[in-house]
Amino acid sequence: MIKKILKGLGIFLVIALIALVSIPFLFKDKVKEMIVKAINENVDATVAFEDVDLSLLKSFPQANVTIDKLSIINKAPFAGDTLFYSGEVNLKMSVKELFKGDGEAMNIESFSSTNGVVNILFDKNGIGNFDIAIKDEKDKSDTSESKPFAMNIQNYEIENLRFKYFDERSKIKMMIDSLNHTGKGNFAASKLDLDTKTTARVSLDMDKTNYMNNVALTLDAVLGIDLENSKYTFKDNKALINKLPLEFDGFIQLVDAGQEYDLKFKTPTSSFQNFLGLIPSAYSGSLENVKTTGDFTIAGFAKGLYSDTTVPKFNLAIASNNASFKYPDLPKSVENIVIDTKIINETGVLNDTYVNLDKLSFRIDQDVFDAKANIRNITDNPLVDAMLKGTINLANISKAYPIKLDTPLTGILKADVKTKFDMKSVETNNYDKILASGDATITGFKYVDADKKTYSINTASAQFSNQKINLKQLDVTTGKTDIKLNGTLENFLGYAFKNQELRGTFNMNSNQLLVSDFMTETKTTVNNKTTTTEAVKIPKLINVTLNASANSVVYDNLNLKNVSGKLIVKDEKVSLQNLKTSIFGGVITATGDVSTKTATPTFNMNLGLNTVDIQQAFTQLEMLKNIAPIAGVINGKLNSTIKLSGNLDAKEMTPDLKTLSGDLLGQLLSTTINASNSEMLSALSSNVKFIDLKKMNLNDLKANLTFDNGRVNVKPFDLKYQDITVNVGGSHGFDQSMNYNVKFDVPAKYLGSEVNNLLAKLTPAEANKLDKIPVNAVLTGNFKNPKVSTDMKAAVTNLANQLVKQQKDKLVNQGTKALENLINNNTKKDTTKTQTKKEETKEKVTNAIKDIFGKKK
Repeated sequence: MIKKILKGLGIFLVIALIALVSIPFLFKDKVKEMIVKAINENVDATVAFEDVDLSLLKSFPQANVTIDKLSIINKAPFAGDTLFYSGEVNLKMSVKELFKGDGEAMNIESFSSTNGVVNILFDKNGIGNFDIAIKDEKDKSDTSESKPFAMNIQNYEIENLRFKYFDERSKIKMMIDSLNHTGKGNFAASKLDLDTKTTARVSLDMDKTNYMNNVALTLDAVLGIDLENSKYTFKDNKALINKLPLEFDGFIQLVDAGQEYDLKFKTPTSSFQNFLGLIPSAYSGSLENVKTTGDFTIAGFAKGLYSDTTVPKFNLAIASNNASFKYPDLPKSVENIVIDTKIINETGVLNDTYVNLDKLSFRIDQDVFDAKANIRNITDNPLVDAMLKGTINLANISKAYPIKLDTPLTGILKADVKTKFDMKSVETNNYDKILASGDATITGFKYVDADKKTYSINTASAQFSNQKINLKQLDVTTGKTDIKLNGTLENFLGYAFKNQELRGTFNMNSNQLLVSDFMTETKTTVNNKTTTTEAVKIPKLINVTLNASANSVVYDNLNLKNVSGKLIVKDEKVSLQNLKTSIFGGVITATGDVSTKTATPTFNMNLGLNTVDIQQAFTQLEMLKNIAPIAGVINGKLNSTIKLSGNLDAKEMTPDLKTLSGDLLGQLLSTTINASNSEMLSALSSNVKFIDLKKMNLNDLKANLTFDNGRVNVKPFDLKYQDITVNVGGSHGFDQSMNYNVKFDVPAKYLGSEVNNLLAKLTPAEANKLDKIPVNAVLTGNFKNPKVSTDMKAAVTNLANQLVKQQKDKLVNQGTKALENLINNNTKKDTTKTQTKKEETKEKVTNAIKDIFGKKK
C-alpha cells in the first residue's frame, strides 16, 4: 500500500512539475499580447521591450510576468526623450488569472521594478512630458469595453531608481538617485493605509545655485489614502535629511483648482547636532563624539491652495542661539553661533515670499564673523539688502572643522561690505539704484591646486563702490613668478546674477614671469585612469583690458626681456596691441589676436623683427624654422615684418602649420653664410666651383616670402658675389621638400681651363666685350637630402664653340682686310703702266693670299 501511495505521489509531483514548466509556454504569447494591448489602448508614446517571460517557479504559488528592458519614449513636443526605462519589471498575479477568457481582466497583485530611470520635464510653456495618456472621447465614454489588466495591488517595490526633474521656466533641477522604495496596502479598497519605506540621495539646483548636493534621505511614512476624495494624509512619519531628524503631519488633497495643503513639520529634538546633521558626511566627519551646546530647530507649516495663480501660505523658521561645537580630535572650537533665518509667505502670492537672514554669527578664538541679508519681491524684481563684516583666520577653519584639504588654508581675511540693489537695476545698469560700499583684504593666503601648484597671495586689497570693485593691490607669487596687479572691475553683480558682461581695466607688472608656472601638464589616458585635456576656451562674458610690463618672461625655451604691451580679452578673443620685447639680440613687436569663438581656434598676428639675430630666431622659433629653414645657417642680423594667420590646436593652442598663411618681408644686415651646416648649400657648392659661399655678400639683401597651404613661395631676388650675379627663386614646403631655381650670370673666365685657353688668344679688349654666361642650377629633394642639377657642361661647350667661331671669323676678317689693302695700294699706282705691270701685280697678290692661308691654323 505504501509503495502505491509513494508511486502515486511521485506521479503527481512529476505531473505538477511538468505543469509548472509547461504552462508558461502555453500562456506566454497570451500574456505578451495582453501587454501590447494594454499599452496601445492607454499610452500615446513609443513603447518598446526586449522580451516577456512567464514563470510559475520564480514566485510560486503566484505567476510572475517579467518584462525585460521596458522603455517609454516621448513623441512631440518631447520627441526622442526617455520618459521611463526599467531594466526589469515584474508583475505578480494568481495562477488562476492565466485561465481567464478573452474580455476578462487579469488582476495584478504586486509589481516591482529594478534599475529604472524616470525623466520629468517641463518646457518653457509649462507643458509636461508625462501627459502621455490617449485622449479619445469615444474611449472615455465607452466603459463597457474590457481592459486587459485590472489593478488589485497589495504591495510594490522599486529598486535603484533614478528620478530626474527639470522645469525650463523656473530653472529648477532635481535629481533623486539610488532610490529604493517599498509600499504595502490594499489598493482595491477606496480607503487604505499605505505603509512605505524610502531611501535616496537628493540633489537640488535652482537657477545657478546648488541647495542640496547628494544629500542622503530616509523616510518611513504611513500614508492614509482616500481614493474617493483624492486625499492623502500623513499619519506616522519620520524622516532623516542626512542626520537631521524631521517629523511632519497633515494632508494633501487634489481638488479641481489644484492641490490643497495643510502640513506641519518640525525637528523632534533641539540639539545643535541637528545642524551638523544637515551637512553631508563627506564634509562633516563623524558626529558621534562631537560636543555641542545650544540648540538648533527647524519648524514650519504650509497651508492653502497650490494652483496656477496661488501657492500655500508658508513659514519656515531656522534658529539657533549661543551654540557651539568642538570635534574631539581638533584643537579649536566654534562658539557663539547664532542663526536666525525665516522664509515666509503670508498672502499666497508667490512674489510676496521674502527671506530674512536676520543674523548669522560665529566666533573662532577672537575672530568674529557676522552676516545679514534680506530678499523680497523674489519673482518680479528681487530686492537684496546684505551686510558682511568680520575677521577670519583661515588657518583656524581646519583646526575647528574637519574640512578635507590637501594643503591647509592660511591667511587673514577681513571684510566690511554692504550692498543694496534690485535685479532690474542690475539688468539695465542703473548704477544710481545699486549701492555697494566697504573694503575687503586678505593677507598671507596660500592655495594649492589639483596639479600641486602653490599660489601665494601676499596682499590683496579691494574697495567696493556701487557697481565697481577697485582692486587697490594684488601681490601674487607662484613658483618663480611674481605679479603685482591693480585696477577696477565693473558690473560684477550683472555677471554673477544675470549672465551679463564683466568689464575691467588692470595694470600688471612683474619682475619675472614663467609661463610654465600657470600651465597644466597634458595627460593621456592609460588603463582608463587618467583624464583627458579639455579644449581651451576664452570666457564669453569677459571684457577686460590688461596693460602689462615685465622685466623677464620665460616661455618654454625663450627668455623675453623688457616685455610690455596691452592685452584685451573680449568676445571670446584675446587681442595683443603693441606688444614689445627684447630677444635674440634685437626687438620683436607683435599685434594680433587669438579667438576661440569657433570650434577650431584661430589666430591672426603681425610681427616686427628689428635687428634680431637670424640664427637664434630661426632655430628657436619652430614656426620661423618651417618658414625659412635655410636661415639657420646665416650669421647676422635681420629686419623683418611677418604677417601670419591660421588655425590653432584646440588643446595645445599651437599653430596648425597646414593652415598657416601670410607673408614675410626681410632685410639682412652684416651677414655671412656657414655653408658647412647646410646639406643643401654643401651640395650646391660642390656643383658650382666658381663661388665660395663663405664670401657671399648678403648685406642689405631684401627677400619677399609668401606662404599658404603648407608651402612657402620665395619671390626671385638677386645676390652679388664679386662680379657674378645670382638670381634665386622657388618654393619649399613645411615638410622640408623644395624646388628652387638658381641662375648664375658668370664671366667666362670662371668656366674652366678649356675656356681659359681659348680666352688667352683674345686681346684684353676682346675678352672684356664677352657677355656673362648664364649657368642654371635646380635644387629638389629636401633640405636634409638635396638633389642638385646644373647645365654647367652645356654652358662651357656652348662658350667654347662660340670662341672657336669667333677666332675663325677673326682670321677670315684679317685675310679680307689684307686683300683690300693690297688692292687699294695698287690702285693708287700709275694707271698708265703697261699690261705687263698689271700681270706682275696680280702675281704678287696671289702670293700674298697664299702666305696668309697657307700657314697652319
